[in-house]
Amino acid sequence: MALKKTATKRRAPSVKARPLLEELMGQPLSLGGFLEAIRMGEEQSLTAFAARLGIARGNLCDIEKGRRRVSLDRAAAWAKLLGYADWQFVALALQDEVRAAGLKLKVSVKAA
Repeated sequence: MALKKTATKRRAPSVKARPLLEELMGQPLSLGGFLEAIRMGEEQSLTAFAARLGIARGNLCDIEKGRRRVSLDRAAAWAKLLGYADWQFVALALQDEVRAAGLKLKVSVKAA
C-alpha cells in the first residue's frame, strides 16, 4: 500500500507589525505614519492616495506628518475603504489624541 503524501502548511513566523514599524520609523506609530506606510507599500503617490481617501493632497500630507489628526469616524471609514479592521485605525486615532494631550497613556481597543 502506497502512502499518500499530504502537504503540510508551514506557518509563517508571527511578526508583530506595530513594533517593527515603530522601530523602522524611530518613533511611536501614529495613524498618519500607518497611512504613509500603507501608501508607500502600495507605491502610490500622495496625490493618488489622497484621492482614494477622498481628501486633498495637502490634508494627507499634514496627517502623515502629524500636523493634523483624524476623527474616529473617519478613521473607521478609511479602515474599511483600505481593507483593514476598523479597530486598528480607531486605536491609532485615539492614541494620537492621547499623545497630543500630553498624557502618558497607552490606548487599547478591541472589536465588540
